[in-house]
Amino acid sequence: MRDDIIELTIPSKPDYISVARLTSSVVGNNMGFNIDDIEDIKVSIAEACINALNKDDKISIGFEVGGDKLVIRIDNVFPCKDTELDMGKEIELGLLIIESLMDEVEFGEEGIKMIKYVEDGI
Repeated sequence: MRDDIIELTIPSKPDYISVARLTSSVVGNNMGFNIDDIEDIKVSIAEACINALNKDDKISIGFEVGGDKLVIRIDNVFPCKDTELDMGKEIELGLLIIESLMDEVEFGEEGIKMIKYVEDGI
């Protein structure tokens, strides 16, 4: 499972976030991530999907499997600067969680890119 790309599109509904979490778990396990890293990836995926809810009809997720890293891209995930809204505070907290659990986090025009490195490489 090297240099593979897995693309997943789910409806923009909370009920389907578990599909993204389970997919990330399988990909992470196949890459040789330890249990703690897989949990970090699953939590980060969930937080990013929550951020993307209701911004489009669907949430597009891409997993890029590299030799020693997993790159995850999720469309329509952006930093929230409006802290006056209660949801804005939740979104900011979710992004802080992602940044603390993933090795690298970048925001672009399309959304978020998250990277997790395999510690021992396989």
